[in-house]
Amino acid sequence: MKLLDIIQKHCSIRQYAPTPVEQEKVEYILEAARLAPSAVNYQPWYFLVIEEKKNRDKVVSCYPREWIRTAPLFIVVCGDRNQSWKRASDQKDHLDIDAGIAIEHICLAAAEQELGSCIVCNFEISLFRSSFHLPEQVEPVAIIPIGYPTTPELFTQTPKKRKPLEEIVRKETF
Repeated sequence: MKLLDIIQKHCSIRQYAPTPVEQEKVEYILEAARLAPSAVNYQPWYFLVIEEKKNRDKVVSCYPREWIRTAPLFIVVCGDRNQSWKRASDQKDHLDIDAGIAIEHICLAAAEQELGSCIVCNFEISLFRSSFHLPEQVEPVAIIPIGYPTTPELFTQTPKKRKPLEEIVRKETF
């Protein structure tokens, strides 16, 4: 499958079948995340894989939405502020950019493997941090539920609502 086909296929899935995700697919997704580029190649991330029910329940307590309960697997992308690159001219921390690239690699790799995913950033950070014993400098950036969609047709039936290129592209100057 071509990259653009995978990108067009990917959509936020919020209905998961109870089927466990095969270990080889989890490893494939994690390898895709590991290979993501980062500023100055600092790779300031950790990927927390959560499969056990008691730990999935902890995740749900941080984001108490009914749909997320059905996911058989979570990958939580965390970033280490002590390891991230800061731009010299203004000290802009590139942790969120680096984590965002890794997150997208995870979601696209999942879609390629016929797995659904959804990027969840609106969760109780302090509860998550304490529930999973994160060090002070490590920030949970996003929870990514992953699993087989209950309706695989969602990959093709979910419309992409995107602005046209002529509305978002500027040439040579703004």
